Amino acid sequence: MNLPTDFITKYQKLMGEEQAAAFIASFSQPSTPGFRVNPLKVSQPEDLDLTHPTAHCQFGYHGQVSGKTVDHQSGAVYSQEPSAMYVGEVAAPKRNEKVLDLCAAPGGKTTHLGSYLGNTGLLIANEIDSKRAKVLVENVERFGLTNTIVTNTDPDRMAAQLPAFFDRVLVDAPCSGEGMFRKDPDAMQYWNLAYPKECSTRQRTILTQAVKNLKPGGELIYSTCTFAPEEDEQIIAWLVETFGFEILPVKKYPGMDSGIPEWANGNPDLKNCVRIFPHHFDGEGHFIAKLKKPETGEPDPKPKRFRGIGRNIEMPTKDENVLLNQFKDDTLTDVNFKKLVVFKDHLYSVPEETPNLSGIKIVRLGLEIGTFKKNRFEPSYALALALHADQVKRQVVIDQLQWAKYVHGDTFTVEPSLSKGWYLLVCANQPVGFAKVVNGTAKNFFPKGLRFIV
Repeated sequence: MNLPTDFITKYQKLMGEEQAAAFIASFSQPSTPGFRVNPLKVSQPEDLDLTHPTAHCQFGYHGQVSGKTVDHQSGAVYSQEPSAMYVGEVAAPKRNEKVLDLCAAPGGKTTHLGSYLGNTGLLIANEIDSKRAKVLVENVERFGLTNTIVTNTDPDRMAAQLPAFFDRVLVDAPCSGEGMFRKDPDAMQYWNLAYPKECSTRQRTILTQAVKNLKPGGELIYSTCTFAPEEDEQIIAWLVETFGFEILPVKKYPGMDSGIPEWANGNPDLKNCVRIFPHHFDGEGHFIAKLKKPETGEPDPKPKRFRGIGRNIEMPTKDENVLLNQFKDDTLTDVNFKKLVVFKDHLYSVPEETPNLSGIKIVRLGLEIGTFKKNRFEPSYALALALHADQVKRQVVIDQLQWAKYVHGDTFTVEPSLSKGWYLLVCANQPVGFAKVVNGTAKNFFPKGLRFIV
């Protein structure tokens, strides 16, 4: 790999000739793929090799995942590079916590946080780029998260609306991407010697607001996919000096390195951070730190109540409740939705802990249950992926050929004896979506924007 000359020179000076030689040589080695299994699903993936688990991530495995499989489409697995998996493991939120993933797209860290929360508490996944926010929604829905609100706003507004609200905040900061050069060589096109410094300025801006979202005594997890000290140890040293944060120790698994105090202000606590170098660890480059916000002794500010969350968000009408209850009676067994609201004919189940989000652009308001149409209710794709097979009264087990037709958007035949109505489609023990059965034909409701050819 033809690394930028300035990049090579920089790390030769920082590491010394011998270490730098091994470090530079690692960029010529192939990157290592990985994936996480989804603990929210009842059944584990059927068609994947689960014989190579990662030591540092309880949900992680080494191996390749195809996006055109039942396991992937159903959300039973999430493709993620092994080093990146450790960010979610370090964050490790506790059940019922309120958690903010501030720079969340495409969703790897969000879904990992959701694995720990187990659909309890509240998870707000924010992405400032609107196009990337849509991808984030797709991954959140595919993973079956029901406690997650996806927002599309800037850190300033988030901090102003929700001060001292979250138990835990994750900032997987936009960075110079040096750790991804091997996996994505195009990332080198944006790099120059001044770029890490430019990124560090943006990181300080984001963090200045992020710390306001965190409760006193709460935890901030900061990560990058770069080796640059300007964006790693120097950012953490700045956080400590500016806001009085404590650097908490993070467990080092074999091959992981400690933070390097000499690359910042010499604070020995920087060794508590984690560096992942590709010549020491079987993964791409990463930096991870966990910090604790100082206690103030002052009571937390009370967030505004959920009421008034935004315009055009209302409680279901009497007629809408009738349609919903009819669908539940016909189709579902043991499903209790949380706070129900309607936005533009779409029905959502919103986490009870949801605060007032006025002024924050919401892309996904919790779990979309379905859509009210003229005298009928149509369940959503997101609901199907959030359900377990034993939570529905009617299901159709389909084979791989029928599944291939389904994800392509085609209809297919089922048993003529099946009564008319909504059925959960199950393939390889995984719920994959809803279909409406009419006269022995399964009408296809797989989202048009997600369809693909197997």
